[in-house]
Amino acid sequence: MVDIDGVISLFGPPGDRGSEGSFRAIDGIPHFLSSVAATHLLGLSEDFDLVWASGWEEKAEEYLPHLLGLPAGLPFLRFARGQGAGRSIDGHWKLDAIDAYAGDRPLAWIDDAFDRSCHAWAEQRPAPTLLVETDPSLGLTSREAWLLAEWALAPTQPRAAAAS
Repeated sequence: MVDIDGVISLFGPPGDRGSEGSFRAIDGIPHFLSSVAATHLLGLSEDFDLVWASGWEEKAEEYLPHLLGLPAGLPFLRFARGQGAGRSIDGHWKLDAIDAYAGDRPLAWIDDAFDRSCHAWAEQRPAPTLLVETDPSLGLTSREAWLLAEWALAPTQPRAAAAS
């Protein structure tokens, strides 16, 4: 599961994130899209089935493949509107959709905004689960990509783990 804001679309002063990427207008809103994160996602796509887990929903497919050279046709999750914290299965607004999509399959989730309910959910899942938190000003870096690649290749993945 791949979030976009804070993972690919970075926040913060330009000096904090380096210059590897570019500003692009997405529906008239400027986003700094990290080419570093895109390169890491391309590499991870060899071991993972990437799924967009972002409020961007179908906009991810509309913009990111041609702007960053990412694979086209990736699935994306739709999120219930107006749920708010505490109204999903465990509090985080993405959990219902992620839980339904993942089922009992192993899952790695990259996001910049996990809360306690995400960690509790990951611990309770019957399948191996890895939460990888990014710094929203840096996004997906080689550190997180390495953690994900190592986790995917582990002969016995831990039932639940968190990396931040």
